[in-house]
Amino acid sequence: MKNFNRITIVLIAYKSETKIYDFIKRIPKKIKVIIIENSNNIILKKKISKNFKNITVFIKKNEGVSASINYAVKKIKTEYFLQISPDILFDYRDLDKFFDVAKKLNNNFSALGPRFINVKTKSHNQISNEMDIGTIDSIHGSCMFINKKQFKIIGGFDENFFLYFEETDYCKRAWKKNIKSYQINSIRVTTQGRTVLIKKKEEQIKLNNILIWHFIWSKYYFSKKNYGNLLSFIIFIPILSRIIFKILFNKIFYDKKKLIKYKFRLNGLISSILGKNSSLRP
Repeated sequence: MKNFNRITIVLIAYKSETKIYDFIKRIPKKIKVIIIENSNNIILKKKISKNFKNITVFIKKNEGVSASINYAVKKIKTEYFLQISPDILFDYRDLDKFFDVAKKLNNNFSALGPRFINVKTKSHNQISNEMDIGTIDSIHGSCMFINKKQFKIIGGFDENFFLYFEETDYCKRAWKKNIKSYQINSIRVTTQGRTVLIKKKEEQIKLNNILIWHFIWSKYYFSKKNYGNLLSFIIFIPILSRIIFKILFNKIFYDKKKLIKYKFRLNGLISSILGKNSSLRP
């Protein structure tokens, strides 16, 4: 790899110590890495700081992905950064492909992303597999190659998003400025599941419900930003109706687990409709 001194790897950590360790072991030692640790794991910071001279760990209050990335960018001194999730298998030799495309585009892009080879097509939009490079509405937030100057021009990530849709919003705002997103099919990555590791089943269920809350909150907030509150409410009426039906159905048939799940979903949607902050925290 030729461009190790031009890029910083950005990792967001929350109760993901094992995944983080496995991931950073594969990063070439010449590349600078910034980890934003959101679960106050001081032991993790000490261990990494002792064993990895190329990595800096910042302990930060958990204010979400958007706030963490914006914070990290303020610490970055390189021209580019790669925001990547520790559950991604990435070949760092492919960084040169990102740099080559960035040069061809004269840095006129919001983000460059790879092709994901183990995702469901319905939930993960990608360009045609027959293309080498193509424009795409949004780069998936788990692997984004970004030019720092363009990031600032676009305005960074909207910190109202705690989780979900922050990358979609970022790329859409860039498109409005005629700054496009591109997927590079020759760079291929795979995912290895969730980065947050929680052993207790009760805590896993609780976290899942929190994720459900944030997904619907962010989905409505994104819609409201782009289409206004009235039109968004009309668009979401079928979703709201289905959620209420599911709550009544599971209440009648005493499915407590699903009942709680849909109550979280309803609460997240209503909170977003009413303009309340994305306030639910693990």
